[in-house]
Amino acid sequence: MPFARLASATTPTCHLGLGLAAVGRPGYITLGRAHDLGEDRSVEALRTRTHELLDAAYAQGVRYFDAARSYGRSEEFLAGWLRARPAVDDIVVGSKWGYTYTADWRTDAEAHEVKDHSLATYERQRAESAELLGDRLDLYQIHSVTPESPALTDKELHAELAEAAARGLTVGFSTSGPAQADAIRAALAVTVGSEPLFRTVQATYNVLDTSAGPALAEAREAGLTVIIKEGMANGRLADPHAPAAVRAIAEEAGVGSDAVALAFVLRRPWAGVVLSGAATTNQLASNLHAAVVDLDDEQAARLDTLAEEPGMYWERRGQLPWH
Repeated sequence: MPFARLASATTPTCHLGLGLAAVGRPGYITLGRAHDLGEDRSVEALRTRTHELLDAAYAQGVRYFDAARSYGRSEEFLAGWLRARPAVDDIVVGSKWGYTYTADWRTDAEAHEVKDHSLATYERQRAESAELLGDRLDLYQIHSVTPESPALTDKELHAELAEAAARGLTVGFSTSGPAQADAIRAALAVTVGSEPLFRTVQATYNVLDTSAGPALAEAREAGLTVIIKEGMANGRLADPHAPAAVRAIAEEAGVGSDAVALAFVLRRPWAGVVLSGAATTNQLASNLHAAVVDLDDEQAARLDTLAEEPGMYWERRGQLPWH
């Protein structure tokens, strides 16, 4: 497991990672992103921004970096950063397949990505990822598995993934939607030759949607590394959008609402890596304060009251505009 590399890390931020969804393409669904990125969203501008974020994250102890085929040029940007820094050999690199980026570097595209969990898509995107990242790719995840995903039942796909795992690639999956817990439990049951196929799970978990928590605890108990995405609910838990209770606790702790939101997730014993989706180095620095925020039981209880019904949470997420 490549995540064993993180076990020797001693910095407070070793359980925080950097996700590149917000900076690998010009459009995304994070609140406040128009202000964060400004007008220049050219390929070179976002390449430079990504490299600055990666440099800042690495300097501050972050050792897991997460991309995807559908995050525009995120793999390309990450690969370029790695080539320029050959001495950086203590990190874990993850990417995802299953969505194809279709926006053609536009923010007003009718569709920004198209989902397809077929074996043909895996083979195509695996080759694309390999061309960019080569042997620096440690973890390859099925992107956004839901209970009805054919990736959970396609035996030919499972055999291909198991073969990749036998060659040293760690195989995982991510989930999305109101039925994340069902998808996680279904994936835990997938085996090839009596051996579990998946070694990691990446799921949405935050103050507003805690529904996947019990299933994630089961995954950790089964030996999977748990990676948490969208810990700030696509900006809904960051200032100035955060609920009053989050802002109040942030004031008590002397940090931003974003740090409180991520500290809430880090408090979970099963959370192996919690992703920052920062778009600026200042945001990243604020996010990383989560590692030293010590929420007490009373503060955690106040945050627990903010959880929404999963269907409502995901309906609202689906209504967020692409900025």
